[in-house]
Amino acid sequence: MTIHSTLSPRLTGGNAAAHKSRDWFALALLMFPVLLVAVDNTALTFALPAIARSLDPSGVELLWVVDAYALVLAGLLVAMGSLGDRIGRRRLLLVGISGFAAVSAASAFAPSAEWLIAGRAALGFFGAMLMPSTLSLIRNIFQEPGRRRLAVAIWAACFSGGAALGPIFGGWLVEHFWWGAVLLVAVPIMLPPLILGRFLIPESKDPKPGRVDAPSVVLSMLTMVPVVYGIKELATHGPGLAPFAVMAFGMAMGFLFVRRQQALASPLLDLSLFGNPVFSTAITANILSLFSYNGFILFLAQHLQLLEGMSPSESGTAMVPALTAMVLAGLLVVPLVRKVRPGFVVAAGLALSATGYCLVTFGNHDGGPATLLAALLLLAVGVGAAETISNDLILGAAPAAKSGAAAAISETGYEVGSLLGTAVLGSILTASYQQHLALPAVVAETVPAAAADKAGETLAGAMELAGSLPAPLAEALTAAARASFDSGVHITAAIGLVLMAAASALAAVVLRRIPRAK
Repeated sequence: MTIHSTLSPRLTGGNAAAHKSRDWFALALLMFPVLLVAVDNTALTFALPAIARSLDPSGVELLWVVDAYALVLAGLLVAMGSLGDRIGRRRLLLVGISGFAAVSAASAFAPSAEWLIAGRAALGFFGAMLMPSTLSLIRNIFQEPGRRRLAVAIWAACFSGGAALGPIFGGWLVEHFWWGAVLLVAVPIMLPPLILGRFLIPESKDPKPGRVDAPSVVLSMLTMVPVVYGIKELATHGPGLAPFAVMAFGMAMGFLFVRRQQALASPLLDLSLFGNPVFSTAITANILSLFSYNGFILFLAQHLQLLEGMSPSESGTAMVPALTAMVLAGLLVVPLVRKVRPGFVVAAGLALSATGYCLVTFGNHDGGPATLLAALLLLAVGVGAAETISNDLILGAAPAAKSGAAAAISETGYEVGSLLGTAVLGSILTASYQQHLALPAVVAETVPAAAADKAGETLAGAMELAGSLPAPLAEALTAAARASFDSGVHITAAIGLVLMAAASALAAVVLRRIPRAK
């Protein structure tokens, strides 16, 4: 089977060395879109206040500025991964890079909220071409397991590093320029792979591609978009008939999607991939890791900003050491799997993340942010180590010809895990806070009923009210809000502990027979 259509047969001697050097240059170019997508995911959040002042959107429109990108991206990941297998992964990547850069430049100067929402949706369309293409190209460029493992570790490190830089980078751009700079920066970042990619990134695709099944693409969209939208609605507005109905529709479309794939000779998504226990277990571990990790970041950010009084950029900076440790852990486990079975490395990483949640579940949070930041460090190191190896196992378990589909499933797992962590754990945290908050009698008697109700809904509402009260009342309200919020943190942390422990046990059992790397 020919995987590198421009580089086969494999070379020897000096030419082989040059060929391997070219592989690393190709990897360097692939990191530009990875870095951009990671930064873009977190940086735009810090531009929202400036966007609100400049474009004067409604609350719903401002929410769609963020959601339009995520919904289109999640809906098209599977379709784009499979499309790359068929038409060529490099070709799809370069199309995605060109479109992403052009739409980013246009969106930076959007004259209205409606234009910006449309631009964000278009960015989701082109963004869905990027991440599966980069990961599947790595699978086909680095065919030797040891080199592939290191390349995947660099890919994961770049993604984690970009996520860490996003809050700091986004805040700096908005402060020194204008909100559009967060989008406009995509143009210079995308230029190197756009100019050099055709020469340094080898093309690869399925040697026996089938036709693209349009109904399957539509069904995949009708599955992912309603489910993701329903999750976001639950996270924003809490339980209700509408989000559950939307998710039920998405799951019904998912059932039809699966039935159609089973009937097609050349399906959009090869469901046989899930029959490999290594593949399905690694995907499950990734989803549970992202679920727990994003839930942790959700309540940690609120604690640092609302209870410790940090600004958004200060809270982002406080998390940088842990996120740096995540990057380093992902790189350091590459040589480790030559001495320890990969399944045990994944299990140990997830167990370390469970230890971080244990620290939060049974720890005392009254002494400042030290305990939570220490827990984040353990969680980040564990997730960084586990995800590097699990992503390598995902790619290694799938046939090279189906690497685009495998990468798309992995990326979809990332998106779903992140959204579920924010929605489910966020909803539980909010419900626990509302249930346990008891306003001090002196505060309830002093403030208007509407203000008291707002304080009872969210921690942000309570802190806003405390800022307008005299010192004794503010201290009493803050103490009550802190106690209620911490009760919710203990509950969500306990859930994260159980999930991480379960994922660790699953990895230890199912992945234990995978031999050590050579």
